Amino acid sequence: MEIQANLIGENVSSNSPEAFSLYKKSHFGEPIGEKVLYSLHETLFLVEKEKMEVFYTGKKLSSKELMKKASNSDKRIHIKYPVFRDLRNKGYIVKTALKFGADFRVYEKGSKPGDKHAKWIVFTDHESKRLTWHEFSAKNRVAHSTKKHLLLAILDDEGDVSYYEVRWIKP
Repeated sequence: MEIQANLIGENVSSNSPEAFSLYKKSHFGEPIGEKVLYSLHETLFLVEKEKMEVFYTGKKLSSKELMKKASNSDKRIHIKYPVFRDLRNKGYIVKTALKFGADFRVYEKGSKPGDKHAKWIVFTDHESKRLTWHEFSAKNRVAHSTKKHLLLAILDDEGDVSYYEVRWIKP
């Protein structure tokens, strides 16, 4: 059974029993009161997997229409979403990391948000983007201060993602 969800502004939510059931099973969304709220990445993923239908002013949105609306809210969605999809397809729980100034926080397989802290903080970018030492250092400081491993997710022109984990060492 597909989850029926509504897009209002930049928020996607559902109050269906299926939404709560999927949250308990796979940790998609965040239960807030009587509803489950979804990130745009989670919404795109669930629509792609045919587990969700999204309605906007009473009309069902196609994947293409949803992506267009998502890109109006997040100019980097075309770089971030392939990373989200890749990590979820590999079995990781992926949540936003806006409050950390990063793109995502990722939980080890088998761990649950709320029970354990995320292992990685993820910054996404395209392979053509140059990263300065100052930017690299700033990302490291964010990861270190949040007690997470830094994971750089680099999207190439073919849509493949490469991951680079960065850790502090004391020589």
